[in-house]
Amino acid sequence: MPTLLPQSGTSWDVLRPQMIERGQNDARWREGKTAVYVFNAGEDVAQVQREAYTLYMSENGLGPLAFPSLKQMEDEVVGMGLSLLHGDEASTGNITSGGTDSITMAVKAARDYARANRSIEGAPNLVVPFSAHPAFDKACTMMSLDLRRIPVGDDLLADVTAMRAAVDANTIMVVGSAPSFPYGLIDPIADLGELAVEQDLWLHVDACVGGYIAPFVRMNGGDVPAFDFEVPGVSSMSADLHKYGYCAKGASTVLFRSDELRHHMLFDCDNWPGGRMITPTLAGTRPGGAISAAWAVMNYLGVDGYRAKHAQVTEAREAIQRGIAPLGFEVLGDPQLGIVAFNHPELDTYALYGQMFKQGWFTALTTQPRALHLMLSPFHATVTDNYLADLKAAAEVVAAGDNAKAVVEARYS
Repeated sequence: MPTLLPQSGTSWDVLRPQMIERGQNDARWREGKTAVYVFNAGEDVAQVQREAYTLYMSENGLGPLAFPSLKQMEDEVVGMGLSLLHGDEASTGNITSGGTDSITMAVKAARDYARANRSIEGAPNLVVPFSAHPAFDKACTMMSLDLRRIPVGDDLLADVTAMRAAVDANTIMVVGSAPSFPYGLIDPIADLGELAVEQDLWLHVDACVGGYIAPFVRMNGGDVPAFDFEVPGVSSMSADLHKYGYCAKGASTVLFRSDELRHHMLFDCDNWPGGRMITPTLAGTRPGGAISAAWAVMNYLGVDGYRAKHAQVTEAREAIQRGIAPLGFEVLGDPQLGIVAFNHPELDTYALYGQMFKQGWFTALTTQPRALHLMLSPFHATVTDNYLADLKAAAEVVAAGDNAKAVVEARYS
């Protein structure tokens, strides 16, 4: 049923409390009870996000001649990303609206590169691990490409041998994740790079989750394997600013080893009355606020700030891992960044999720294998004891036979 536009306007003094009231039943992320969707780096970062966004909220990144300030900020944000991810003087990229946008544009670039440089008979295809993000499915659906999801190994990492066997003359891209969203594990990107070099394939590394945390975890002493442009064969990467870059939504980066590769991402049209239009990403209008907020947050935090924030993230993950072991839970793989997935060999995962939801925790799940899933923020370092206490209570309830599956079924229906 249509909602009618009010005949007369309503004052902001009336609307504002209505909007606040509508959010009362939303996930309580400000209390640290949400470990998905929101990345809480503290009120100081949030203030920078808000104020920087509003400074340029009316400006449009579609018009770099009209708004050279946004073009300069975008170039500097991309440059900072490339400096963290072993880009060089030839490397380049753009800010997009999010990870799905970045992945879609990388797939589009790989498709058009293949069209220009190879002879493909039949439907082009992508070869990806089973753990790869559904954004690749969405991109393939949009572009009528085939997607080949290859089972991961027993270690839940991309099975490079199986992926090599799935590659054929019509393969335009192979994919690895750093890390995969379901498991928080970094695929063997170096091995995928060797495959890409051997068979002259476009390798995309989906670092939407990890791109702006992994470099700092490494600086903090973490043993993070090679995953970015330091690996020969990596052609493009996606890395989300609004995840572990702690920038305002929606902002991501799509990065390319060279401008020659990025050129195939661009849309260029002059066959209409309005004159030539060139856009680097899927969007036409590009919110200036997302660009300005990204620039401001990255400069506000700097290397030292990011190292400190990400130390809190890894401390929270390690505290969770230590705390769940005595309760009988088992961690999937060997997570190194901000995601941890774990299950209990004797308790129903969905029932555990339902009990935790009843206690106000809004997190995520994996389905193969079934596991609880946390994507942690700096603020979570202050609430790990609360989470572990509630998880212990939930496990006791589930062990006693209260399955509480309805919440999970409602969420995923």
